[in-house]
Amino acid sequence: MVMIPKLTLTNQFLIAMPALTDPNFFHSVTYICEHNGEGALGIVINHPMEIRLGDVLEHMGIHAKTEQIASLPVFAGGPLHRERGFVIHYPGGKWDNVLNVGEIGIASSRDILEAIARGEGPAQALIALGYAGWGPGQLEQEMADNAWLSGPADVRILFDLPSEERWAAAAALFGVDLNRLSNDVGHA
Repeated sequence: MVMIPKLTLTNQFLIAMPALTDPNFFHSVTYICEHNGEGALGIVINHPMEIRLGDVLEHMGIHAKTEQIASLPVFAGGPLHRERGFVIHYPGGKWDNVLNVGEIGIASSRDILEAIARGEGPAQALIALGYAGWGPGQLEQEMADNAWLSGPADVRILFDLPSEERWAAAAALFGVDLNRLSNDVGHA
């Protein structure tokens, strides 16, 4: 029997609390693509890697039309399956393998990368390698342990802000100044 969580975090930002020191999630903002009774899947949107889209495309035998496309950042989406790529895009679309979450799409197929390389992809896109995953009840427990804040995702933070500003900006959406929080955890 699959347990359905009382509150779904799908299409939410998961914002790491300052005390979360795991290097995969330190000062991270994770876009939650799916959350149900079987667990959760998310993609970290603010940890750029040292590689660029052109490197990924070259590895796949795809040529980027322009240097601007080739120089797009690639993000460390999470610690799981770092060889697997994801494209979070707005607006959502009809690609070979896409999960549409509201107006946002998460694609994991070659066709969207080919379209981006030709300059014909979605209006806004974030490319990531890997993802974050939680088993049933694991994310809920981490939230109860004060490891995360959560709230509705915002496309401006997802696509428009420089990656180094996303953590503080995502928390500010909910009136939280992360620099003013204590690293001590407590429960009422």
